[in-house]
Amino acid sequence: MSEHRMIEYESLARSNGAYMANLEEAATRVIRSGWYVLGQEVNAFESEFAHYVGAKHCIGVANGLDALILSIEALDMPRGSEILVASNTYIATILAIVRAGHKPVLVEPELETFNMDSARLVAALTPRTRAVCVTHLFGKTCRMDTIGAFARTHGLKVVEDCAQSHGARLGSQMTGTFGDAGCFSFYPTKNLGAIGDAGAVVTNDDALADRLRHIRNYGSKQKYVNRYVGINSRLDELQAAMLRAKLRHLDEMTAHKRALAEIYFAELPDWVAKPVRRPDEFDVFHIFGIRHPQRDALQQYLLEQGIKTEVHYPIPPHRQEAMKGILFGDYPVADQLHETELSLPISYGHTQDQIKDVCATICRGVNRLGGSSK
Repeated sequence: MSEHRMIEYESLARSNGAYMANLEEAATRVIRSGWYVLGQEVNAFESEFAHYVGAKHCIGVANGLDALILSIEALDMPRGSEILVASNTYIATILAIVRAGHKPVLVEPELETFNMDSARLVAALTPRTRAVCVTHLFGKTCRMDTIGAFARTHGLKVVEDCAQSHGARLGSQMTGTFGDAGCFSFYPTKNLGAIGDAGAVVTNDDALADRLRHIRNYGSKQKYVNRYVGINSRLDELQAAMLRAKLRHLDEMTAHKRALAEIYFAELPDWVAKPVRRPDEFDVFHIFGIRHPQRDALQQYLLEQGIKTEVHYPIPPHRQEAMKGILFGDYPVADQLHETELSLPISYGHTQDQIKDVCATICRGVNRLGGSSK
């Protein structure tokens, strides 16, 4: 172990500590109100978050997976429809398609960006294709210009998995507003994280928003009157209040993470593959994922030096036991990404000095891992 203090991959207590007074006030306000489900806090957060992303509607739900499932269900596609989805996405995106009664069809990503490769969409298209479900992975926007054009040409619905892309933009437009529905998770580690599970769907479609408001609440908007076969998936008042407190600071949290990313870009050695940046993409760096052919050795070396990292994700969806009989085929790009990706610390709770320390430590690892120094 190195003599320097352990650098955690993430410390939620430290990240949330800056807003402790706001969070405590929000919790006290909700508890004293006596109204804990679908009340003023949820209404206010839905309005504020819709305004933030530039959408007409926001519908709060219990978590990000439910946001995806309910959105896909609410689009009312024929059961068993094929939905194109990235082969390296987090398993939740694929679980949502399966749970909604449809068939996921995997499309390989770009090796450099981790995001769906729009050039591969045509080859995956069949007469049963009804939608594209994109994941803006690690806080980088998918190429919604080309993906959107493809969907319009072929009459496909578009669902955006925005669980990692709060505030990310392509041009001046934020993720969640390109497709029919934008699905957000507010899991505690997200850039905008709750103090527990929480999620939301944003949309500009009035009818879809109305359907979602019914479905999340037993299929009802009027007490004891059930219009749809719904479920119980409601964003609760306490989490909504917490999210409202943190939403006011989301831009400063994003700026902090982008400043940490700049250090990585400037000081990491060339023998690790860094994320690709494009002029028209505003990345929010939910995750700073590098690639190296000896990823496991690099991770172990960093741990020995007192630096914790993560892998997103160690097993690709098509190799998961749960997906046997559901996903078929070979996906070498996904395999390569899952074998080489390493996520470096980049949270609101990290300092610039800590990130410089990570960079210097990686640079010192050249002899152990091979490659030329920068």
